[in-house]
Amino acid sequence: MNFDRMLAPMQPLFLSVLRIVMGLLFLHYGIAKFFKFPVVPFFAKLTNLQIVAGSLEFAGGILLIVGLFTRPVAFILSGLMAFAYFLGHGLRNGLSETTFLPIANGGVSALIFCFVCLYLAAAGGGPLSLDAIVRRRA
Repeated sequence: MNFDRMLAPMQPLFLSVLRIVMGLLFLHYGIAKFFKFPVVPFFAKLTNLQIVAGSLEFAGGILLIVGLFTRPVAFILSGLMAFAYFLGHGLRNGLSETTFLPIANGGVSALIFCFVCLYLAAAGGGPLSLDAIVRRRA
């Protein structure tokens, strides 16, 4: 069985699915911060940085879901997640060897978000996006 031949035609569709799932996850974080659903004790009292992050997550999540301005939105969210990793996880206890490792500092998800968004910034929104519809009409 040749997986390349079998899965390659589905690559554009999977790109769209990846974008939609990432958008839903970002939207979920924004909703948790602003609407307190679900209740996350860490988001009980928002700091100014969390308000900015929540705004970007909420708006960026919606834009990723529909696939509008995918590349710039994904690039901004990638930077947000890199910032979140270094500020919230990597530098939590200074730059010691154990706290900088993602598995030790709880930053695995921030890094995954960062690099998936960086990929989306390079790859675009895929065929199931408003970007693709706009591009076809232009």
